[in-house]
Amino acid sequence: MARIAIIDDEPAMVEVISTLCRDKGYQVFPYNSAQKAIDSLPSVLPQVVITDIKMEKVGGFDVLRECREITPTPAVIMITAYASVETAIEAMKMGAYDYITKPFKIDELQLTVQRALDFQSAVRENVYLKKELKERYRFENIIGTSQSMQGIYNLIAKIADTDSTVLIQGESGTGKELVARALHFNSSRQHQPFVAINCSALPENLLESELFGHKKGAFTGAVQDKLGLFEEAQLGTIFLDEINSMAQALQTKLLRVLQERQIRRVGETKNTAINVRVLAATNESLHDKIKTGAFREDLYYRLAVIPLEMPALRERIEDIPLLVNHFLQKNSAQTGSEPKRIDPKALEILGHYRWPGNVRELENAIERACALCEEGLIQSADLPPHVTRHHSGPAAAPSKSELPIGQTLDEFVREQERRYIEETIKFNDASREKAAKMLGISMATLYRKLEVKGQKAEAKA
Repeated sequence: MARIAIIDDEPAMVEVISTLCRDKGYQVFPYNSAQKAIDSLPSVLPQVVITDIKMEKVGGFDVLRECREITPTPAVIMITAYASVETAIEAMKMGAYDYITKPFKIDELQLTVQRALDFQSAVRENVYLKKELKERYRFENIIGTSQSMQGIYNLIAKIADTDSTVLIQGESGTGKELVARALHFNSSRQHQPFVAINCSALPENLLESELFGHKKGAFTGAVQDKLGLFEEAQLGTIFLDEINSMAQALQTKLLRVLQERQIRRVGETKNTAINVRVLAATNESLHDKIKTGAFREDLYYRLAVIPLEMPALRERIEDIPLLVNHFLQKNSAQTGSEPKRIDPKALEILGHYRWPGNVRELENAIERACALCEEGLIQSADLPPHVTRHHSGPAAAPSKSELPIGQTLDEFVREQERRYIEETIKFNDASREKAAKMLGISMATLYRKLEVKGQKAEAKA
């Protein structure tokens, strides 16, 4: 039941408004003295306060100031005579929700009160959601107690509330976006937008339009002006994932944005100033791409003001039990069921697998096991076959004839990577989309890595 406080030094006015509010089912707290109301409001905690402006000794402005100190802050509706409308407008500048003039109509008052309650409901929901977001992206929710993760926590805590550009490096599935969100939601920009985009998901021309926006008529299909993501992130944070895949022409434009803190929409001749923190992530070595000329060295140094390296899961095996427990609890919350248990043998198998898809692949494996297990206990048979296949004891070293002597190390790694991707596609019944999700990479990255062999064959021919 909504709580409404009514304050006026005219008893008849208080009675009229109280009756109208009770008829709507509201709980009413009537006051003929503003001072008595001020003393009571912190314990009553009304959602809406209706107060006259002109009262003896203590007036409506005093009530308004007191309401601003209450948490949660009520919506204040000021009542004024025709002669003091300017005063009521001044009250709104001080934070009042609305005002009504005497004499007022019944439906006008009731509508204003209902709108104020709707407004309060929206504010409470917004506060709740922001609190949930911050809770979700606390540092503690980046799971792990290994030494490498402790280093990550310490670095994040130091740099979260700065405006420094951060380059988050690490393999796919290591939690780079989770770190980016933690940086944003634990900074002074937390109440402003967090905008994320995967730079490998769009072709160059569309990515430019997404990042910087465009003017109507700038190109075929540009039927209206479009705001770019940098402008949408104004005062907040933009996260550029898979920055390693960005075309060189766009790299040049991004470098200019980082240097000048201005963007220019496609088809426009003027610049727009921006105040945005930039976070970027890469799942490939940018140093290697710089050597081949695929990535600008000056852009790298602009992005890597603070470099942050996410460790692969195989480098922090001791965190697997914690992560498994976290994913079991998450599954329980999502399904509304009791948390599943895991057999020690199954947990041992998880600890011996290499996890090329890192934490994301582990989460997918646990989700699958939760769906397949019986009697709430995850056993070895419930784990993905490609995980259990790798637990048949120590692997024998390959013979000399099995090693592709003559390949460079990069060629060997790429070939093994491609073979693993192909096996994952087979495991997912030839679905490349499911394979990409399991591996924690985009479809564009998957296709690019599969093309490596074909391109080499063409080059040799």
